[in-house]
Amino acid sequence: MSEHLSHSALLAWYAESKRDLPWRHTDDPWKILLSEILLQQTQVSRGIHYWQKLVERFPTPQSMADAEVDEVLHLWQGAGYYSRARRLHALSIQVCLSITEGGYDGNLPLTAPELLTLPGVGPYTAAAVASIAYGEPVACVDGNIRRVMARQSKRLDPSLKEVEAWANKVLYRDDAGDWNQALMELGATVCTPKRPLCGQCPVSSSCAGKSSPLLFPQPKKTKRKRLDLKCTLRFDANGLPELVQRGDDGILAGMWGPPMGDAIDVTGLEYVGIVEHTLSHRDIFVEVWHGSCQRGTEPSTVALSSLDRKILALGGE
Repeated sequence: MSEHLSHSALLAWYAESKRDLPWRHTDDPWKILLSEILLQQTQVSRGIHYWQKLVERFPTPQSMADAEVDEVLHLWQGAGYYSRARRLHALSIQVCLSITEGGYDGNLPLTAPELLTLPGVGPYTAAAVASIAYGEPVACVDGNIRRVMARQSKRLDPSLKEVEAWANKVLYRDDAGDWNQALMELGATVCTPKRPLCGQCPVSSSCAGKSSPLLFPQPKKTKRKRLDLKCTLRFDANGLPELVQRGDDGILAGMWGPPMGDAIDVTGLEYVGIVEHTLSHRDIFVEVWHGSCQRGTEPSTVALSSLDRKILALGGE
């Protein structure tokens, strides 16, 4: 297993070639945390926009803790996977508790193990924030780093434990933050899944799989799930749709939208069409049925998911 990455070569490449991303211009742990949570399941190009909105409105954990969760969801709408926004709000509240209450007096904790105790923070996010914001010598593991490891070591299907062991062995402890970011940047921009740029790789000399990089790692086969739902799209006399806030469970928890489910009564309503929506491992098909209601809600005043916006667009809203 290759454990001989050149620290100097990779860090020099990163200093010269890294993308100019706004969260790389701050050492504020809160703002770094916001970027990491956003980038869990949102592309970088879209994440920039949402990060800037969140930082402007919630520059500190206290500012978010003082807000209602609906406001956080409203700013998050369109970023997807809305449970992240709910957990982020819960995180801000926990952080802002006093030490005696089990919180951190409004400051993010300083170590990866402490960060792991916060809502919505997993091993990767804890290691990323701890190393980037505080310089803690802890290794990150994400999909990009797994791919770099697999090619460097010529491994077809490395386990999480194997990737973690490799990441810890190659970690540059004197600058863990930049090192982790450099490895992730390498995987995101050079050692890519389908078109790796091996000729531009700063650590190609140690790569055991560079002659056939597309073999490593083997792609994981994920079975997509289909979800069939029905939705009632009712409008009042002013053309405003009936919108309800969803409960605490499910993929759209806490978001607003037309009544929707797998057992919705559509008796007496007019069929409009089907809205298709794709998530990472799930395809959603929603039958939309039109009707009237006594009083609707102005959509711009509530947090709507991308799926709900598609449904409203089908109904002419």
